[in-house]
Amino acid sequence: MDGLSALLDGPRARRAFLLRILLGPPWSVRLEDEAPLSVTAVVRGHLWVRPDGEEPVRLEAGDVVVWVGGEHWTMADEPDTPDQVVIHPGQVCTTVDGHVVVEEMGRGVRSWGNSKVGETVLLTGVYQLEGEVTRRLVRALPRTLVLRADDLDTPLVSLLGEEVVRDEPGQEAVLDRLLDLLLITLLRTWFGRSDSGRPGWYAAQADAVVGSALRLMQHHPEHPWTVAELAARTGVSRASFARRFTDLVGEPPMTFLTDWRISLAADLLLEPDATLASVARRVGYATPFALSAAFKRERGTSPRDHRRAGDRPRMTQVQ
Repeated sequence: MDGLSALLDGPRARRAFLLRILLGPPWSVRLEDEAPLSVTAVVRGHLWVRPDGEEPVRLEAGDVVVWVGGEHWTMADEPDTPDQVVIHPGQVCTTVDGHVVVEEMGRGVRSWGNSKVGETVLLTGVYQLEGEVTRRLVRALPRTLVLRADDLDTPLVSLLGEEVVRDEPGQEAVLDRLLDLLLITLLRTWFGRSDSGRPGWYAAQADAVVGSALRLMQHHPEHPWTVAELAARTGVSRASFARRFTDLVGEPPMTFLTDWRISLAADLLLEPDATLASVARRVGYATPFALSAAFKRERGTSPRDHRRAGDRPRMTQVQ
């Protein structure tokens, strides 16, 4: 699979936090939830995104902002509106003086805000846990990624808006998949722009030689790849292949392969029935010990500790 496909086939949203927000002016929401990635779409009205240390950016209906990383930021009706509520880790919501807001701003199924109708209506989806495969993507994204309505050609925002307020069996799974599809569409649109600063490995997928090698490694991480075999498979000399790969991707082939394998292993280790031995086989390590040593070297933590961290309970309700 390629890096974008890994978003859907690997670290899928699991009980993601999704909310329809209805707001009337003046309003300002301070985001201190430290979520690794969130998506906010403007359904009606407008908002100002105020990243700490950056100029505010205005979004209109149809625009979407993807926020990357756990830093704090604010969204408001105007750039100078004082903060009114703060969203903390676990989606706990308080006033700026610490009063927990629960019933006061509840507006029905997955709906919240200071208005029953909302001059401004937003849809927000929050990924609670950063997947390891996703790291390769989010490292390449700006902290604040804004996509305008004119750039997007997708019914997914409207569909998510319809589904987020439904209360039916299996609805959480439906919403998780819709959020994944929306995110992949947004990222594909962003990386398709010439000014996006897309990563070398993404752009290199269009190259006849390097793109073919990337797909071989990504689709078959269990294979004992060598630079010589990859060069032979792509029809060039070993030296030419290594040089071309490094120039386009920004790192040598085996460095890329190691990072890809460990990233896949990090996700697979979070699956309930996975064993270290089964994961090792799937990502190209001969023994569990070999995988464990490589994982510790690359990630600075053992597979066991990584799994324990991923099993920590996460709150998914505004409280």
